[in-house]
Amino acid sequence: MHGAVVYLGPSLPHEEARVLCPEAAFLPPIRRGDLTTVIGSGITLVCIIDGYFFQDSAVGHREILSLLRSGIMVIGASSMGALRAAELDSLGMEGVGLIYSLYRNGTLVSDDEVALVFDPETLSPLSVPLVNIRCTFRRAREDGFISLETEALLIRTATDLFYPERTYERIVSVLGDEERDRLLDYLSEYAIDQKRSDAIEALTKVHDILTSRQSTGKDEYN
Repeated sequence: MHGAVVYLGPSLPHEEARVLCPEAAFLPPIRRGDLTTVIGSGITLVCIIDGYFFQDSAVGHREILSLLRSGIMVIGASSMGALRAAELDSLGMEGVGLIYSLYRNGTLVSDDEVALVFDPETLSPLSVPLVNIRCTFRRAREDGFISLETEALLIRTATDLFYPERTYERIVSVLGDEERDRLLDYLSEYAIDQKRSDAIEALTKVHDILTSRQSTGKDEYN
């Protein structure tokens, strides 16, 4: 039996995740009610990365708090996990990654920042989350590839779009043809996937915790 379970979907393919953390069991994005079977199952660590927002009922705060009260470690990162960790870290949930930090310090507020649509069969993303768009266009501006004014225009355009419609092709269509094509070429190589990076950081942490427990024979992690 696995001592840890990870709820993961479009942020990182399960195949890659298993390489990073072979000790854990991987499940699809979390829904409300999924945690009810965890207590008493032998699981001692839950990592929430992806979860349903608008498509289904989101995992509730009380569900997570029940796990924490029972002594189960709960880590959150990247998407739904980052959002819930920012809300519950004072009560014991642990957040990992930049997106968690941005929610925690108030830079990000809305769950719209991490929302996207994904293929229900493959779990592959079909749109780009706003937080990735912000990070990417900031990098393009810092690289001197776009101006501050163009960055602001692109962020406004992305924000005004409904989250399933957010693709780089759709967003940069507000630019002239030459600038659009140059930027698309840049994005094909340098677009930032912050949700992926944070998921990798979280899984690395889970792996370290589990291997430490195996070496010490203890459930606690210090």
